[in-house]
Amino acid sequence: MKLIINQLSKTYSNGVKALDSLNLEIGAGMFGLLGPNGAGKSSLMRTIATLQQPDSGTIFFDTINVLENQMELRKLLGYLPQEFGVYPNMSAQNLLHYFAKLKGITSANDRNAIVKEVLEITNLYDVRNKNVSGYSGGMKQRFGIAQLLLNNPKLIIVDEPTAGLDPAERHRFLNVLREIGTNHTVIFSTHIVDDVKELCNDMAILNGGKILARNTPKEATQQLEGTIWTRIVEREKLEEYEQKYNVISSNYNQDNTLNIRVHSAEKPEDSFVLASPQLEDVYFVALKSDQ
Repeated sequence: MKLIINQLSKTYSNGVKALDSLNLEIGAGMFGLLGPNGAGKSSLMRTIATLQQPDSGTIFFDTINVLENQMELRKLLGYLPQEFGVYPNMSAQNLLHYFAKLKGITSANDRNAIVKEVLEITNLYDVRNKNVSGYSGGMKQRFGIAQLLLNNPKLIIVDEPTAGLDPAERHRFLNVLREIGTNHTVIFSTHIVDDVKELCNDMAILNGGKILARNTPKEATQQLEGTIWTRIVEREKLEEYEQKYNVISSNYNQDNTLNIRVHSAEKPEDSFVLASPQLEDVYFVALKSDQ
């Protein structure tokens, strides 16, 4: 099943153009939508999830015209927004049973089976009797995945799911997404490059409501071979190098110097060393080219 988006546009009442004639095609597996805050990622996710209408354009998922048949898509959709509601003082198991009833699973045996399955998939089975309101941030995110899996969705949307998680919680959450990504179409929206590098077999970079680049992470990185150069500079020299070269990123060293990375088809000067490209370079090159 494919998600096909054509000429999607959305401008809010305050004049902000969130989506600008956006075109995108997404197949099965983990798809990373990478972009800075304010790039239009959440606007796109909410539009696909039928939570807001675009000004123009079309969205099809398989044979479903999403904008005209919203209820048909919702039967196949699992959505985890960037922020979701406060949970009552109910155990994870009881709350999942409640959500399962809302999703039309009327048989108690069927509910018992699916609730047990999603608790195991999300590594929450051992804490199933604990109130969700007392869960950590990462556990709540995994519970969010558990509830969206109840109706066996064909399309799953997760919007900035690892923001604010500590490294251990992030690792556990990514493992859960990796497992479900093998059998579903999963759109994973984030501004964290490492999340896409670890999880996704396909990706796009979004900014200003437009797709700037579209490729697999591996191919996108390979395309920069021979064009990324690095050297150490004094902090006060950074502006001078930014004026002379296409500096795409800079990182502090322990001695307060900077390691700069430059995108150039040719060696900038003798002091530069050729570097192996990283997915982060792909991201910064795309954003710089859009300025």
